Amino acid sequence: MKKYSLLVIAIAAVASIVIAADEKEKPAASAAMEHKIFDSATIEWGGPPPGFPTGGKFAVLEGNPGEKGIYTVRLKAPAGYKIQAHTHPTAELITVISGNLHLGTGVKFDESKGDTMEPGSFTAMPAGMQHYAWFTEETEIQVHGEGPFEINYVNPADDPRNAKK
Repeated sequence: MKKYSLLVIAIAAVASIVIAADEKEKPAASAAMEHKIFDSATIEWGGPPPGFPTGGKFAVLEGNPGEKGIYTVRLKAPAGYKIQAHTHPTAELITVISGNLHLGTGVKFDESKGDTMEPGSFTAMPAGMQHYAWFTEETEIQVHGEGPFEINYVNPADDPRNAKK
């Protein structure tokens, strides 16, 4: 009977450790998430974060894209805005709000290839996918995913962070 009791205690201890480890891996952002409603008048737009070309406007709607956890951001891109071939270490989920997003895949930016996404379109790109984007009219997109968000250019010379000042 003692062996049986010790076995039950050991199983319970292991289960407690597994459950505790699983709880630690859940994103902290979901615990801190609060109810918010945004309309076009309440979105606060700012300049682009490091790694993006100048000219676009960004807004953080939820979370912190630079940290672990769920985030939602918007990009308002002017006509002619281009993001050279790059990857992300996490999945990127994009919805077109207005205008159009031209999205190509591969290591080299090529406007003769790619797809045009119109308002209401959605794409889910896996981590590590090489892609590039351009906009032929003012466009607003929403991007969400699991942070931290990073942008890594296929060709380091295309990275705006490497531009000579």
